[in-house]
Amino acid sequence: MPRMTDGFRSWKFLAAGVAVLTLGAAGTAHADDIPGGTTKPPADGTTGGGADKNGNLSAGASSIKFSYPGGNSGGGGKKGNLAPIDPNWKPPACWYEPAFTSKELKDFVDKDGGGDVGIHESWFGKGLWTDHYRDGKPADNFDLHSPKNSSAEGYKDYNEGKDGRFWRGVAPDDSDPKSWDCGRIMFWVDGGKIPDDPNAPTAKMLAEYAYDKVKVPETKVELKPAAKSTVNLPTWAWLDKGTFKEVKVRAELPNTPLWAETTAKPKSLHLEPGTDDAETFPASGECAINEDGSIGTPYKKGSSKEEPPCGITYLRATNGEPYQLKASVTWEISWVGSDDDDKHGLPNGTFETTQDMNVQEVQSINR
Repeated sequence: MPRMTDGFRSWKFLAAGVAVLTLGAAGTAHADDIPGGTTKPPADGTTGGGADKNGNLSAGASSIKFSYPGGNSGGGGKKGNLAPIDPNWKPPACWYEPAFTSKELKDFVDKDGGGDVGIHESWFGKGLWTDHYRDGKPADNFDLHSPKNSSAEGYKDYNEGKDGRFWRGVAPDDSDPKSWDCGRIMFWVDGGKIPDDPNAPTAKMLAEYAYDKVKVPETKVELKPAAKSTVNLPTWAWLDKGTFKEVKVRAELPNTPLWAETTAKPKSLHLEPGTDDAETFPASGECAINEDGSIGTPYKKGSSKEEPPCGITYLRATNGEPYQLKASVTWEISWVGSDDDDKHGLPNGTFETTQDMNVQEVQSINR
């Protein structure tokens, strides 16, 4: 029977939607992460060589650093994440990134550090770490999709004296089935190199991850009349150029030359009146952005019967319950980065808000 001081390992195993208990070497059986339970959110930083704020190595805590060169930091008003226009597009499920130098790993182990040695495998207890990273004993990877990576050779004295870092898998959501693509336990990469692995980080991957960090202002359009329209008279709609500026997020992966900047630029406003008894201007409901960055045209006195460049005419009054006017801005996505990857492939995004619209029968003129 193994000594309890050797520690235990836990494996998070997903098969046909069922959590399976797996016996760990040099320890006890341990159930972890039942599918459908709470997942670990990504963190914007770590405390040291890949450890989370509690000192444990966490596959959900990335060391990617974010900054906001424009449009995303501070400011008043509500903000939210973009919804990709392509429903099949998703940011990367997992990747590998540098964590420890040889000394940092040794210090981590000597302090009885524990946690995720791989996305779906955790080691708690000094013995498991010293066996593999100090004493050269092989250990199993845990990658359902790549049997050839089922075994990892051990290391002598944490590769002391060598230039490089140990890399680890990271998954913002380890319940995502695609997170199993990064099933290698922490492995060594020589200094100045990126691992030869399909899930090694790239500038495009950073651009995709930065997409998920873009925050845009809520789409509350200016209206005239503001909250109560009149049957058969146009309601003008517009967005001020000072509010809807481009938003830029920069992502950098420490201890690599990799970086990317993802930019979201407002492109058009789409109006849905909330009833079939209405006409939109233009007929498509899609109001393009103007050269100065604004959308639509503010109402001017005396224009109440004119067709607005962007707006709605309601044909039937509300009866106690307001119409729900949906306004969504389409944001055009682009990116630049540290390498020559294909600069295409990131879908445009939208952000939608809903406003109450009351419509009266009495004819009146906007003032």
